Amino acid sequence: MPTEKKISSASDCINSMVEGSELKKVRSNSRIYHRYFLLDADMQSLRWEPSKKDLEKAKIDIKSIKEVRTGKNTDIFRSNGISDQISEDCAFSVIYGENYESLDLVANSADVANIWVTGLRYLISYGKHTLDMLESSQDNMRTSWVSQMFSEMDVDNVGHITLCNAVQCIRNLNPGLKTSKIELKFKELHKSKDKAGTEVTKEEFVEVFHELCTRPEIYFLLVQFSSNKEFLDTKDLMMFLEAEQGVAHINEEISLEIIHKYEPSKEGQEKGWLSIDGFTNYLMSPDCYIFDPEHKKVCQDMKQPLSHYFINSSHNTYLIEDQFRGPSDITGYIRALKMGCRSVELDVWDGPDNEPVIYTGHTMTSQIVFRSVIDIINKYAFFASEYPLILCLENHCSIKQQKVMVQHMKKILGDKLYTTSPNVEESYLPSPDVLKGKILIKAKKLSSNCSGVEGDVTDEDEGAEMSQRMGKENAEQLNNVPAKRFQLCKELSELVSICKSVQFKEFQVSFQVQKYWEVCSFNEVLASKYANENPGDFVNYNKRFLARVFPNPMRIDSSNMNPQDFWKCGCQIVAMNFQTPGLMMDLNIGWFRQNGNCGYVLRPAIMREEVSFFSANTKDSVPGVSPQLLHIKIISGQNFPKPKGSGAKGDVVDPYVYVEIHGIPADCAEQRTKTVNQNGDAPIFDESFEFQINLPELAMVRFVVLDDDYIGDEFIGQYTIPFECLQTGYRHVPLQSLTGEVLAHASLFVHVAITNRRGGGKPHKRGLSVRKGKKSREYASLRTLWIKTVDEVFKNAQPPIRDATDLRENMQNAVVSFKELCGLSSVANLMQCMLAVSPRFLGPDNTPLVVLNLSEQYPTMELQGIVPEVLKKIVTTYDTMIQSLKALIENADAVYEKIVYFQKAAMEFHEHLHSIGTKEGLKERKLQKAVESFTWNITILKGQADLLKYAKNETLENLKQIHYAAVSCGLNKPGTENADVQKARRSLEVIPEKENDETGE
Repeated sequence: MPTEKKISSASDCINSMVEGSELKKVRSNSRIYHRYFLLDADMQSLRWEPSKKDLEKAKIDIKSIKEVRTGKNTDIFRSNGISDQISEDCAFSVIYGENYESLDLVANSADVANIWVTGLRYLISYGKHTLDMLESSQDNMRTSWVSQMFSEMDVDNVGHITLCNAVQCIRNLNPGLKTSKIELKFKELHKSKDKAGTEVTKEEFVEVFHELCTRPEIYFLLVQFSSNKEFLDTKDLMMFLEAEQGVAHINEEISLEIIHKYEPSKEGQEKGWLSIDGFTNYLMSPDCYIFDPEHKKVCQDMKQPLSHYFINSSHNTYLIEDQFRGPSDITGYIRALKMGCRSVELDVWDGPDNEPVIYTGHTMTSQIVFRSVIDIINKYAFFASEYPLILCLENHCSIKQQKVMVQHMKKILGDKLYTTSPNVEESYLPSPDVLKGKILIKAKKLSSNCSGVEGDVTDEDEGAEMSQRMGKENAEQLNNVPAKRFQLCKELSELVSICKSVQFKEFQVSFQVQKYWEVCSFNEVLASKYANENPGDFVNYNKRFLARVFPNPMRIDSSNMNPQDFWKCGCQIVAMNFQTPGLMMDLNIGWFRQNGNCGYVLRPAIMREEVSFFSANTKDSVPGVSPQLLHIKIISGQNFPKPKGSGAKGDVVDPYVYVEIHGIPADCAEQRTKTVNQNGDAPIFDESFEFQINLPELAMVRFVVLDDDYIGDEFIGQYTIPFECLQTGYRHVPLQSLTGEVLAHASLFVHVAITNRRGGGKPHKRGLSVRKGKKSREYASLRTLWIKTVDEVFKNAQPPIRDATDLRENMQNAVVSFKELCGLSSVANLMQCMLAVSPRFLGPDNTPLVVLNLSEQYPTMELQGIVPEVLKKIVTTYDTMIQSLKALIENADAVYEKIVYFQKAAMEFHEHLHSIGTKEGLKERKLQKAVESFTWNITILKGQADLLKYAKNETLENLKQIHYAAVSCGLNKPGTENADVQKARRSLEVIPEKENDETGE
């Protein structure tokens, strides 16, 4: 167990700096020098040794330091040839002197870097008063509160309390701490003082509390926003919430509410101050979990056709173990329905006493009575969701027992059964909204020309398939099992309305003859074959028809297929073995969290729109969709339990973290942290990763914590979340066990940022720009159809596409240039930029050297007298950025309308494209290629229009952030701070959404 003293105050940082640290000094041309840096005891200068310079030159006066930057955010870091080998989290720079020179340093760990950054910023803030501030901070609000708690336990006022009471008090305040660890810390303290007995004094209690209940990573974060105080006031907290957490519409009242809710000390609550303990409480609360609470309720459009949704689905729901010998039990249905499952399976066979039973035929699985299952379904059908439940009925019963099935379903389910005949004049299924509270039967149905009371239909028997194929290795044979025929009674057939089971033939046949209410089931092997060989056709098929994919019957152990393999093709009903935990069920459970866990998730627009190009196996960017960059920093972990299968190890854990991206092939990736040895209680990782996400709407992020030195099982915990549900900023990730239960007090602490080349999306979660140089600028290309009239339209659309790209990327480049001059990375937002640069705009007497005129639509910087060249450069770069923002806002609407115009003009040819192509002499393959190119071009046009719309939203957000930050930092020109932001921007409205767009579905 590590014994290093934790950093819990600025005093700890200063003391550590006086002792000194080995740091790497980075110079241009890839030169790196190992030097020992230390703070002079009088705290007046920063020194390093050895050095070729004399001692007086190998130092920097503290009073000459202008700022301390974190990360690789100076010209020297950016131009250094080995910058890629330097950790962003270990790098920092000291900016000093009138010419703003930089001393660029790399620490051996992020912790050491944080100590120097925090200590130096403290010294800059308080200068010669640092000693006084450090002494007074010893009697600070936190110490007073802890001392007060001690006094309340010391009822007899004897100056000490029992070890048992001290341990229990600390554990009550930090439930994740182990009792043994707290006891050990007191005993170590007593041993260091050669103290006998177990009584605990106030000083000892305060020291152990500080040691065990201070998280250094949260302390370093607090002082970043507290102007180097030991607490956050309401304005500090507002700035943190707005700039880092992306919380909109923050005011002092909301800050006070948070302080009153999470600050433990009475003094802090009365003064409106949030201490390190209150800040920790807040960051660990559900308010700061990584999952966006907006997605905890139904938040998607539920009025689309049923085929436009992914549907949470269970396979052989009655089984609770394996597929061949396992028991059948009604608890399988209860569990699945409580988890939000909207498609359950019933394999029904003739049973004794004229009562149908459910089990897997031709296997040794046990049986349960059909009627009892229908009772359970009736009770729990809408327990977790009000949206329609699909009963996948595999009927193997005689006519006699089929009639018994009908009687039970009608009597028990009653009006919940949806039996309305499909409207032949429509083209799509009803929506989940229309079908609320209804149960749909998916099963075989007699053809409309069958006049008798019963008829002949094919039987799809998974159990027979499995028993026939056991021991055979060639999975392709599974596709050729002949379907036998059986008799179906009319009464059961009449219960089937819009989910009629039919056998799939091939895509071109289905496009011609399949009815929208007919559903095909695909064996996993066959579905994989189509996904690999006909990815485009599979996606287009699923735009109109429901497709159910069930596991390979050879999965006798109830293992699961990867649902993402079939979601990427648009398959709606991917049936999972809910009884088998692991990665695949983690993905399924995580995926369906994103819409209030209602069992339905709206598919991406590119997979729904009639004219859109998308291939499920794309290993590149998706046409019309701008890639997003996901930046994740794994900061620390808390209270990791040991793996369940590692009893021989004792309590020692050596954790490391995998971050996995699951989605289309182009997005699948994983990265891991280093291992932290022998620390499962509070490991510090401090590692940053970056992932490119090409189709965000289909991507998921999975955090997995593993034990590196395991005996037996290595799994500690995991959490899986859809990309669209991520909250940016500093977040805790609550870990779950292998079976999905929340692990008490176990979590990861992370920082999340999302940058992109398009902007837009959810406010405060998207819209951070990444620069793309002009030399590498690529314009979206439109394909030639070799149909003259249509190609002419697309040719005329090319100039506005180029204009849109130039507007977007000029803006993004200008924003990133400004961020770099502010000393921040591209991950930062403009509010953080303004906060970073504001101290430089203040003169020696704290009068502004630069102010922002907020009276106009576009805030301008105005110089207040003579300023250094480095500040002039910032002002010039800011002006360039504002001009690019202005150009985009004032030209976006016209360019957008041109793109939409050409999109609509091209769509005029869509319905008759085949006949036009034939007249132009195109045949078979060339004609098919022309249709594909047409779809590609329409997708590009729609995507470019969307990207421009998002970019305008991003620009409006940028202007808001500049305005807000200028007022908060007091940099606004006097008399302009109350300018009505909304009134000033009446002409800056976002591009409106198009309703009933003719180019859509």
